[in-house]
Amino acid sequence: MIESAITSSRMRAIDANCEYLGLGGRQLMENAGASLAQEVAQHGGNNIVIVAGRGNNGGDAFVAARHLASKKDIDVKVVLAGRASQIRTEDARQNFKLLKHCGITDILEIVDGRELGATGWLENADVIIDAILGTGVKGHIREPESTLIDMINLSNAHVIAVDIPSGIDPDGGSFEKAVHADVTLTFHRMKTGLVEKHAGEIRVVDIGVCRDAEDFVGMGDLHVLTRRRADSHKGQAGRVLVIGGGAYSGAPALTALAALRCGADIVTVAAPDNVASTIASFSPNLIVRHLSSSRLCPDDEEQISDLIRTHDVVVIGMGLGRNRDTAEAISRILPMCTKVVVDADALHELVLPPAEECEMIITPHAGEFEALTGCRTPSEVKARADAILAFSTNKNVVTLLKGRYDMICDTKRVAFNRTGNPGMTVGGTGDVLAGIVGALFATSPAMDAACCGAFINGLAGDLALEDRGYGLLATDVIDRITEVMEQ
Repeated sequence: MIESAITSSRMRAIDANCEYLGLGGRQLMENAGASLAQEVAQHGGNNIVIVAGRGNNGGDAFVAARHLASKKDIDVKVVLAGRASQIRTEDARQNFKLLKHCGITDILEIVDGRELGATGWLENADVIIDAILGTGVKGHIREPESTLIDMINLSNAHVIAVDIPSGIDPDGGSFEKAVHADVTLTFHRMKTGLVEKHAGEIRVVDIGVCRDAEDFVGMGDLHVLTRRRADSHKGQAGRVLVIGGGAYSGAPALTALAALRCGADIVTVAAPDNVASTIASFSPNLIVRHLSSSRLCPDDEEQISDLIRTHDVVVIGMGLGRNRDTAEAISRILPMCTKVVVDADALHELVLPPAEECEMIITPHAGEFEALTGCRTPSEVKARADAILAFSTNKNVVTLLKGRYDMICDTKRVAFNRTGNPGMTVGGTGDVLAGIVGALFATSPAMDAACCGAFINGLAGDLALEDRGYGLLATDVIDRITEVMEQ
Protein backbone atom coordinates (compact mmCIF):
# COMPACT_ATOMS: atom_id res chain seq x y z
CA MET A 1 0.00 0.00 0.00
CA ILE A 2 3.08 2.21 -0.38
CA GLU A 3 5.22 3.20 -3.34
CA SER A 4 8.43 1.26 -4.04
CA ALA A 5 10.54 4.42 -4.53
CA ILE A 6 9.98 7.65 -2.66
CA THR A 7 10.85 11.30 -3.03
CA SER A 8 13.06 13.24 -0.66
CA SER A 9 10.10 15.21 0.70
CA ARG A 10 8.18 12.02 1.39
CA MET A 11 11.15 10.59 3.25
CA ARG A 12 11.41 13.75 5.36
CA ALA A 13 7.73 13.39 6.23
CA ILE A 14 8.26 9.77 7.30
CA ASP A 15 11.23 10.74 9.48
CA ALA A 16 9.16 13.47 11.14
CA ASN A 17 6.24 11.07 11.60
CA CYS A 18 8.58 8.69 13.42
CA GLU A 19 9.46 11.54 15.77
CA TYR A 20 5.76 12.30 16.20
CA LEU A 21 5.15 8.67 17.18
CA GLY A 22 8.05 8.65 19.64
CA LEU A 23 10.88 7.13 17.57
CA GLY A 24 13.62 9.74 17.76
CA GLY A 25 15.87 10.63 14.88
CA ARG A 26 18.94 9.68 16.89
CA GLN A 27 17.76 6.08 17.08
CA LEU A 28 17.26 5.95 13.31
CA MET A 29 20.70 7.53 12.86
CA GLU A 30 22.19 4.87 15.13
CA ASN A 31 20.58 2.10 13.10
CA ALA A 32 21.75 3.61 9.81
CA GLY A 33 25.29 4.09 11.03
CA ALA A 34 25.51 0.56 12.43
CA SER A 35 24.36 -0.84 9.07
CA LEU A 36 26.97 1.26 7.31
CA ALA A 37 29.73 0.00 9.60
CA GLN A 38 28.64 -3.58 8.95
CA GLU A 39 28.88 -3.02 5.19
CA VAL A 40 32.42 -1.64 5.55
CA ALA A 41 33.51 -4.54 7.75
CA GLN A 42 32.10 -7.08 5.28
CA HIS A 43 33.97 -5.49 2.38
CA GLY A 44 37.27 -5.60 4.23
CA GLY A 45 40.16 -3.16 4.30
CA ASN A 46 42.09 -1.58 7.12
CA ASN A 47 42.21 2.10 6.19
CA ILE A 48 38.80 3.78 6.23
CA VAL A 49 38.28 7.44 5.41
CA ILE A 50 34.91 9.02 6.14
CA VAL A 51 34.15 12.23 4.27
CA ALA A 52 31.11 13.76 5.94
CA GLY A 53 28.92 16.81 5.58
CA ARG A 54 27.20 18.87 8.23
CA GLY A 55 23.73 17.31 8.03
CA ASN A 56 22.17 14.05 9.14
CA ASN A 57 23.91 12.24 6.28
CA GLY A 58 27.16 13.06 8.04
CA GLY A 59 25.61 12.02 11.34
CA ASP A 60 25.01 8.51 9.98
CA ALA A 61 28.70 8.34 9.07
CA PHE A 62 29.83 9.55 12.52
CA VAL A 63 27.90 6.64 14.04
CA ALA A 64 29.60 4.27 11.60
CA ALA A 65 32.99 5.70 12.59
CA ARG A 66 32.27 4.97 16.25
CA HIS A 67 31.33 1.36 15.48
CA LEU A 68 34.36 0.82 13.22
CA ALA A 69 36.76 2.34 15.74
CA SER A 70 35.96 -0.49 18.14
CA LYS A 71 37.60 -2.97 15.77
CA LYS A 72 41.35 -3.29 16.47
CA ASP A 73 42.44 -3.94 12.90
CA ILE A 74 40.66 -0.91 11.37
CA ASP A 75 42.06 2.61 11.25
CA VAL A 76 39.36 5.29 10.89
CA LYS A 77 39.91 8.85 9.71
CA VAL A 78 37.11 11.42 9.64
CA VAL A 79 36.93 14.48 7.41
CA LEU A 80 34.23 17.08 8.10
CA ALA A 81 33.33 19.46 5.27
CA GLY A 82 33.18 22.62 7.37
CA ARG A 83 33.52 23.33 11.05
CA ALA A 84 31.97 21.34 13.87
CA SER A 85 30.18 24.50 15.00
CA GLN A 86 28.35 24.47 11.64
CA ILE A 87 26.82 21.00 12.02
CA ARG A 88 23.14 21.59 11.36
CA THR A 89 21.30 19.05 13.53
CA GLU A 90 21.58 18.16 17.19
CA ASP A 91 21.66 14.41 16.46
CA ALA A 92 24.63 14.76 14.08
CA ARG A 93 26.37 17.20 16.44
CA GLN A 94 26.16 14.80 19.39
CA ASN A 95 27.47 11.88 17.35
CA PHE A 96 30.38 14.00 16.11
CA LYS A 97 31.27 14.94 19.71
CA LEU A 98 31.37 11.25 20.66
CA LEU A 99 34.18 10.57 18.17
CA LYS A 100 36.81 12.04 20.51
CA HIS A 101 35.86 9.37 23.06
CA CYS A 102 36.32 6.50 20.59
CA GLY A 103 40.08 6.57 20.10
CA ILE A 104 39.80 8.30 16.72
CA THR A 105 42.71 10.73 16.55
CA ASP A 106 42.53 11.67 12.89
CA ILE A 107 39.63 14.13 12.69
CA LEU A 108 39.96 16.97 10.20
CA GLU A 109 37.65 19.95 9.86
CA ILE A 110 38.19 21.69 6.53
CA VAL A 111 36.89 24.71 4.66
CA ASP A 112 39.15 24.16 1.64
CA GLY A 113 39.19 20.78 -0.09
CA ARG A 114 42.91 21.11 -0.74
CA GLU A 115 43.51 20.65 2.98
CA LEU A 116 42.49 17.00 2.58
CA GLY A 117 44.76 16.57 -0.44
CA ALA A 118 47.77 17.55 1.63
CA THR A 119 47.17 14.67 4.09
CA GLY A 120 47.44 11.81 1.58
CA TRP A 121 44.54 10.07 3.36
CA LEU A 122 42.53 9.33 0.24
CA GLU A 123 45.51 7.90 -1.65
CA ASN A 124 46.06 5.34 1.10
CA ALA A 125 42.39 4.55 1.77
CA ASP A 126 40.95 1.08 1.21
CA VAL A 127 37.39 2.33 1.67
CA ILE A 128 35.96 5.85 1.43
CA ILE A 129 32.56 6.54 2.92
CA ASP A 130 30.80 9.36 1.07
CA ALA A 131 28.46 11.16 3.46
CA ILE A 132 28.93 14.71 2.20
CA LEU A 133 25.50 15.61 0.84
CA GLY A 134 22.20 13.89 1.60
CA THR A 135 18.77 13.86 0.02
CA GLY A 136 17.97 17.41 1.08
CA VAL A 137 20.56 19.03 -1.22
CA LYS A 138 19.82 20.25 -4.74
CA GLY A 139 21.29 22.74 -7.17
CA HIS A 140 24.78 24.25 -7.24
CA ILE A 141 27.38 22.47 -5.11
CA ARG A 142 29.50 24.83 -3.03
CA GLU A 143 33.01 24.50 -1.67
CA PRO A 144 34.54 22.56 -0.07
CA GLU A 145 31.95 19.94 -1.05
CA SER A 146 32.58 20.31 -4.79
CA THR A 147 36.32 19.68 -4.50
CA LEU A 148 35.77 16.77 -2.11
CA ILE A 149 33.49 15.08 -4.65
CA ASP A 150 36.20 15.45 -7.31
CA MET A 151 38.87 14.04 -4.98
CA ILE A 152 36.76 10.99 -4.10
CA ASN A 153 36.16 10.30 -7.78
CA LEU A 154 39.92 10.47 -8.48
CA SER A 155 40.76 7.96 -5.76
CA ASN A 156 41.27 4.22 -6.26
CA ALA A 157 39.45 3.25 -3.07
CA HIS A 158 36.19 1.34 -2.77
CA VAL A 159 33.52 4.02 -2.36
CA ILE A 160 30.40 3.48 -0.27
CA ALA A 161 27.74 6.22 -0.49
CA VAL A 162 25.45 6.93 2.45
CA ASP A 163 21.77 6.98 1.36
CA ILE A 164 22.56 8.66 -1.98
CA PRO A 165 25.84 9.59 -3.75
CA SER A 166 26.66 13.19 -2.93
CA GLY A 167 25.51 15.58 -5.63
CA ILE A 168 22.71 13.51 -7.15
CA ASP A 169 19.28 15.14 -7.21
CA PRO A 170 17.30 12.72 -5.00
CA ASP A 171 14.13 13.28 -7.01
CA GLY A 172 15.55 12.57 -10.44
CA GLY A 173 16.32 16.11 -11.63
CA SER A 174 19.51 17.24 -13.34
CA PHE A 175 22.63 17.77 -11.25
CA GLU A 176 26.02 19.37 -11.61
CA LYS A 177 28.33 16.58 -10.47
CA ALA A 178 28.17 13.58 -8.18
CA VAL A 179 30.26 10.95 -6.44
CA HIS A 180 30.72 7.71 -8.39
CA ALA A 181 30.07 5.07 -5.75
CA ASP A 182 30.74 1.35 -5.93
CA VAL A 183 27.94 0.67 -3.44
CA THR A 184 25.12 2.87 -2.20
CA LEU A 185 23.36 2.00 1.03
CA THR A 186 20.00 3.75 0.86
CA PHE A 187 17.88 3.73 3.97
CA HIS A 188 14.30 2.51 4.37
CA ARG A 189 13.27 2.70 0.70
CA MET A 190 14.63 3.22 -2.76
CA LYS A 191 14.96 6.93 -3.61
CA THR A 192 13.43 8.23 -6.82
CA GLY A 193 16.62 9.80 -8.15
CA LEU A 194 19.08 6.95 -7.61
CA VAL A 195 20.81 6.01 -10.88
CA GLU A 196 23.18 3.08 -11.28
CA LYS A 197 25.76 5.18 -13.17
CA HIS A 198 26.64 7.02 -9.96
CA ALA A 199 25.19 4.75 -7.28
CA GLY A 200 26.83 1.47 -8.30
CA GLU A 201 25.25 -1.48 -6.53
CA ILE A 202 22.21 -0.21 -4.64
CA ARG A 203 21.20 -1.87 -1.40
CA VAL A 204 18.07 -0.83 0.49
CA VAL A 205 18.68 -1.07 4.24
CA ASP A 206 15.96 -1.39 6.88
CA ILE A 207 16.73 1.00 9.74
CA GLY A 208 13.64 0.33 11.85
CA VAL A 209 11.23 2.99 10.60
CA CYS A 210 7.82 2.57 12.22
CA ARG A 211 5.32 1.13 9.75
CA ASP A 212 2.67 3.57 10.94
CA ALA A 213 4.97 6.52 10.16
CA GLU A 214 4.54 5.66 6.50
CA ASP A 215 1.04 4.22 6.37
CA PHE A 216 -0.67 6.82 8.57
CA VAL A 217 -0.73 10.56 8.02
CA GLY A 218 1.11 12.39 10.76
CA MET A 219 2.49 15.76 11.71
CA GLY A 220 5.44 15.13 9.43
CA ASP A 221 3.18 15.20 6.39
CA LEU A 222 2.34 18.82 7.17
CA HIS A 223 6.03 19.68 6.79
CA VAL A 224 5.89 19.04 3.03
CA LEU A 225 3.07 21.48 2.39
CA THR A 226 3.91 24.63 0.44
CA ARG A 227 4.78 27.35 2.95
CA ARG A 228 3.86 31.01 2.78
CA ARG A 229 6.89 33.10 1.78
CA ALA A 230 7.90 36.11 3.84
CA ASP A 231 7.54 38.33 0.76
CA SER A 232 4.23 36.86 -0.44
CA HIS A 233 1.35 39.10 -1.45
CA LYS A 234 -2.42 38.76 -1.63
CA GLY A 235 -3.52 35.68 -3.54
CA GLN A 236 -0.25 33.75 -3.47
CA ALA A 237 -1.47 31.57 -0.59
CA GLY A 238 -4.45 30.47 -2.67
CA ARG A 239 -7.74 31.62 -4.12
CA VAL A 240 -10.57 29.19 -3.44
CA LEU A 241 -13.98 29.21 -5.14
CA VAL A 242 -16.74 27.44 -3.19
CA ILE A 243 -19.82 26.52 -5.23
CA GLY A 244 -22.62 25.44 -2.92
CA GLY A 245 -25.92 26.22 -1.30
CA GLY A 246 -29.47 26.53 -2.52
CA ALA A 247 -31.02 23.66 -0.66
CA TYR A 248 -28.96 24.70 2.42
CA SER A 249 -27.00 27.79 3.43
CA GLY A 250 -24.77 26.64 6.31
CA ALA A 251 -22.74 24.01 4.44
CA PRO A 252 -20.95 26.29 1.93
CA ALA A 253 -20.38 28.89 4.66
CA LEU A 254 -18.60 26.30 6.81
CA THR A 255 -16.49 25.21 3.84
CA ALA A 256 -15.48 28.77 3.06
CA LEU A 257 -14.63 29.67 6.66
CA ALA A 258 -12.55 26.49 7.02
CA ALA A 259 -10.60 27.37 3.87
CA LEU A 260 -9.82 30.80 5.28
CA ARG A 261 -8.74 29.38 8.65
CA CYS A 262 -6.47 26.94 6.81
CA GLY A 263 -4.62 29.81 5.19
CA ALA A 264 -6.29 30.58 1.86
CA ASP A 265 -5.92 34.27 1.01
CA ILE A 266 -9.20 34.71 -0.82
CA VAL A 267 -12.36 32.59 -0.62
CA THR A 268 -15.35 33.31 -2.82
CA VAL A 269 -18.71 31.59 -2.43
CA ALA A 270 -20.88 31.30 -5.53
CA ALA A 271 -24.36 30.54 -4.19
CA PRO A 272 -27.95 30.55 -5.46
CA ASP A 273 -29.74 33.84 -4.94
CA ASN A 274 -32.07 32.56 -2.21
CA VAL A 275 -29.21 31.78 0.21
CA ALA A 276 -26.39 34.10 -0.90
CA SER A 277 -27.24 36.90 1.52
CA THR A 278 -27.59 34.45 4.41
CA ILE A 279 -24.15 33.02 3.63
CA ALA A 280 -22.66 36.52 3.47
CA SER A 281 -24.06 37.23 6.92
CA PHE A 282 -21.95 34.44 8.48
CA SER A 283 -18.79 36.54 8.25
CA PRO A 284 -17.57 39.78 6.66
CA ASN A 285 -14.49 37.80 5.56
CA LEU A 286 -16.51 35.94 2.91
CA ILE A 287 -16.90 37.17 -0.64
CA VAL A 288 -20.28 35.99 -1.92
CA ARG A 289 -21.50 36.03 -5.52
CA HIS A 290 -25.24 35.70 -6.17
CA LEU A 291 -26.24 33.15 -8.81
CA SER A 292 -29.35 33.46 -10.97
CA SER A 293 -32.03 31.47 -9.13
CA SER A 294 -32.87 29.37 -6.09
CA ARG A 295 -30.76 26.43 -7.29
CA LEU A 296 -27.50 26.09 -9.23
CA CYS A 297 -28.55 25.74 -12.86
CA PRO A 298 -27.09 25.77 -16.40
CA ASP A 299 -27.86 29.51 -16.71
CA ASP A 300 -25.08 30.12 -14.13
CA GLU A 301 -22.43 28.57 -16.37
CA GLU A 302 -21.05 31.83 -17.80
CA GLN A 303 -20.74 33.57 -14.42
CA ILE A 304 -19.11 30.57 -12.81
CA SER A 305 -16.73 30.17 -15.76
CA ASP A 306 -15.48 33.71 -15.17
CA LEU A 307 -15.00 32.98 -11.46
CA ILE A 308 -13.10 29.75 -12.11
CA ARG A 309 -10.55 31.61 -14.22
CA THR A 310 -9.65 33.88 -11.28
CA HIS A 311 -9.33 31.14 -8.65
CA ASP A 312 -6.77 28.38 -8.08
CA VAL A 313 -9.14 25.65 -6.97
CA VAL A 314 -12.88 24.95 -6.93
CA VAL A 315 -14.69 23.21 -4.05
CA ILE A 316 -18.16 22.12 -5.15
CA GLY A 317 -21.18 20.27 -3.79
CA MET A 318 -21.95 21.43 -0.25
CA GLY A 319 -25.67 22.12 0.23
CA LEU A 320 -26.51 22.20 -3.49
CA GLY A 321 -29.31 19.64 -3.45
CA ARG A 322 -29.89 17.07 -6.17
CA ASN A 323 -32.40 18.37 -8.67
CA ARG A 324 -31.93 17.71 -12.36
CA ASP A 325 -30.86 21.25 -13.35
CA THR A 326 -28.22 21.27 -10.63
CA ALA A 327 -26.78 17.95 -11.82
CA GLU A 328 -26.66 19.31 -15.37
CA ALA A 329 -24.89 22.47 -14.20
CA ILE A 330 -22.30 20.45 -12.27
CA SER A 331 -21.58 18.30 -15.33
CA ARG A 332 -20.83 21.48 -17.29
CA ILE A 333 -18.79 23.16 -14.57
CA LEU A 334 -16.39 20.31 -13.74
CA PRO A 335 -14.66 20.22 -17.17
CA MET A 336 -13.84 23.93 -16.75
CA CYS A 337 -11.80 23.26 -13.59
CA THR A 338 -8.08 22.64 -13.45
CA LYS A 339 -8.19 21.78 -9.73
CA VAL A 340 -11.41 20.72 -8.02
CA VAL A 341 -12.57 19.15 -4.76
CA VAL A 342 -15.87 17.32 -5.27
CA ASP A 343 -17.97 16.74 -2.16
CA ALA A 344 -21.52 15.97 -1.00
CA ASP A 345 -24.25 16.59 -3.62
CA ALA A 346 -21.74 17.02 -6.44
CA LEU A 347 -20.79 13.36 -6.01
CA HIS A 348 -24.32 12.41 -7.06
CA GLU A 349 -24.26 11.32 -10.72
CA LEU A 350 -20.58 12.29 -10.97
CA VAL A 351 -19.05 11.28 -14.29
CA LEU A 352 -15.50 9.96 -14.09
CA PRO A 353 -12.70 10.12 -15.09
CA PRO A 354 -12.42 13.92 -15.06
CA ALA A 355 -11.34 15.97 -18.05
CA GLU A 356 -7.73 15.46 -19.08
CA GLU A 357 -6.57 18.85 -17.77
CA CYS A 358 -8.44 18.54 -14.46
CA GLU A 359 -6.95 17.35 -11.15
CA MET A 360 -9.75 16.08 -8.95
CA ILE A 361 -10.07 15.14 -5.29
CA ILE A 362 -13.30 13.45 -4.22
CA THR A 363 -14.37 13.23 -0.56
CA PRO A 364 -17.11 10.58 -0.25
CA HIS A 365 -18.30 8.71 2.82
CA ALA A 366 -18.87 4.96 2.47
CA GLY A 367 -22.39 5.26 1.08
CA GLU A 368 -21.36 7.81 -1.53
CA PHE A 369 -18.38 5.69 -2.52
CA GLU A 370 -20.63 2.67 -3.02
CA ALA A 371 -22.89 4.77 -5.24
CA LEU A 372 -19.87 5.79 -7.32
CA THR A 373 -18.56 2.25 -7.72
CA GLY A 374 -21.86 0.39 -7.85
CA CYS A 375 -20.37 -2.14 -5.41
CA ARG A 376 -20.48 -2.66 -1.67
CA THR A 377 -17.35 -1.28 0.00
CA PRO A 378 -15.36 -4.09 1.68
CA SER A 379 -15.22 -3.93 5.48
CA GLU A 380 -11.82 -5.62 5.79
CA VAL A 381 -9.06 -2.99 5.75
CA LYS A 382 -6.77 -4.43 3.09
CA ALA A 383 -9.65 -5.28 0.77
CA ARG A 384 -11.06 -1.78 1.19
CA ALA A 385 -7.66 -0.23 0.49
CA ASP A 386 -7.25 -2.37 -2.61
CA ALA A 387 -10.70 -1.33 -3.82
CA ILE A 388 -9.94 2.38 -3.34
CA LEU A 389 -6.58 2.03 -5.08
CA ALA A 390 -8.16 0.27 -8.04
CA PHE A 391 -10.91 2.91 -8.25
CA SER A 392 -8.55 5.88 -7.98
CA THR A 393 -6.21 4.42 -10.58
CA ASN A 394 -9.01 3.57 -13.00
CA LYS A 395 -10.77 6.95 -12.59
CA ASN A 396 -7.60 9.07 -12.25
CA VAL A 397 -8.70 10.86 -9.07
CA VAL A 398 -7.49 11.26 -5.51
CA THR A 399 -10.05 9.63 -3.22
CA LEU A 400 -10.49 10.67 0.41
CA LEU A 401 -12.88 8.08 1.82
CA LYS A 402 -14.22 9.37 5.13
CA GLY A 403 -14.71 6.94 7.98
CA ARG A 404 -13.48 5.89 11.41
CA TYR A 405 -10.08 5.69 9.74
CA ASP A 406 -10.03 7.90 6.67
CA MET A 407 -8.41 6.31 3.63
CA ILE A 408 -6.68 8.54 1.10
CA CYS A 409 -5.50 7.23 -2.23
CA ASP A 410 -4.06 8.40 -5.53
CA THR A 411 -2.87 6.08 -8.29
CA LYS A 412 0.20 4.90 -6.34
CA ARG A 413 -0.37 5.00 -2.62
CA VAL A 414 -2.97 4.41 0.07
CA ALA A 415 -2.61 6.41 3.29
CA PHE A 416 -4.65 6.20 6.47
CA ASN A 417 -5.71 8.91 8.90
CA ARG A 418 -6.80 8.14 12.43
CA THR A 419 -7.34 11.63 13.85
CA GLY A 420 -10.95 12.51 14.60
CA ASN A 421 -13.57 11.20 17.01
CA PRO A 422 -17.25 10.13 17.23
CA GLY A 423 -18.27 13.68 18.15
CA MET A 424 -17.50 14.64 14.57
CA THR A 425 -20.60 12.85 13.33
CA VAL A 426 -22.31 16.19 13.95
CA GLY A 427 -23.44 17.90 10.77
CA GLY A 428 -20.97 20.17 8.98
CA THR A 429 -17.63 18.56 9.77
CA GLY A 430 -17.48 17.09 6.27
CA ASP A 431 -18.02 20.57 4.84
CA VAL A 432 -15.14 21.80 7.02
CA LEU A 433 -12.95 19.01 5.65
CA ALA A 434 -13.74 20.01 2.06
CA GLY A 435 -12.73 23.60 2.80
CA ILE A 436 -9.43 22.57 4.40
CA VAL A 437 -8.57 20.27 1.50
CA GLY A 438 -9.45 23.00 -0.99
CA ALA A 439 -7.22 25.56 0.72
CA LEU A 440 -4.27 23.14 0.77
CA PHE A 441 -4.89 22.02 -2.81
CA ALA A 442 -4.59 25.63 -4.00
CA THR A 443 -0.84 25.54 -3.30
CA SER A 444 0.14 21.86 -2.82
CA PRO A 445 -0.15 18.57 -4.76
CA ALA A 446 -3.48 16.76 -4.62
CA MET A 447 -2.36 13.76 -2.55
CA ASP A 448 -0.59 15.98 -0.01
CA ALA A 449 -3.67 18.22 0.24
CA ALA A 450 -6.03 15.29 0.80
CA CYS A 451 -3.80 13.54 3.35
CA CYS A 452 -3.03 16.69 5.33
CA GLY A 453 -6.61 17.90 5.07
CA ALA A 454 -7.90 14.73 6.69
CA PHE A 455 -5.26 14.94 9.44
CA ILE A 456 -5.86 18.64 10.20
CA ASN A 457 -9.65 18.27 10.24
CA GLY A 458 -9.50 15.26 12.56
CA LEU A 459 -6.96 16.75 14.95
CA ALA A 460 -8.88 20.03 15.10
CA GLY A 461 -11.92 17.91 15.99
CA ASP A 462 -9.95 16.14 18.71
CA LEU A 463 -8.95 19.48 20.22
CA ALA A 464 -12.56 20.66 20.03
CA LEU A 465 -13.65 17.49 21.82
CA GLU A 466 -11.37 18.35 24.75
CA ASP A 467 -13.25 21.63 25.18
CA ARG A 468 -16.79 20.75 24.17
CA GLY A 469 -17.14 17.02 24.59
CA TYR A 470 -19.70 15.37 22.34
CA GLY A 471 -21.54 18.66 22.12
CA LEU A 472 -18.91 20.00 19.74
CA LEU A 473 -20.04 21.85 16.61
CA ALA A 474 -18.51 22.16 13.16
CA THR A 475 -17.65 25.77 13.99
CA ASP A 476 -15.66 24.52 17.02
CA VAL A 477 -13.56 22.45 14.62
CA ILE A 478 -12.93 25.52 12.44
CA ASP A 479 -11.79 27.47 15.49
CA ARG A 480 -9.03 24.90 16.19
CA ILE A 481 -7.59 24.66 12.67
CA THR A 482 -4.94 27.33 13.22
CA GLU A 483 -3.79 25.63 16.42
CA VAL A 484 -3.13 22.44 14.47
CA MET A 485 -1.33 24.30 11.70
CA GLU A 486 0.92 26.04 14.22
CA GLN A 487 2.08 22.70 15.65
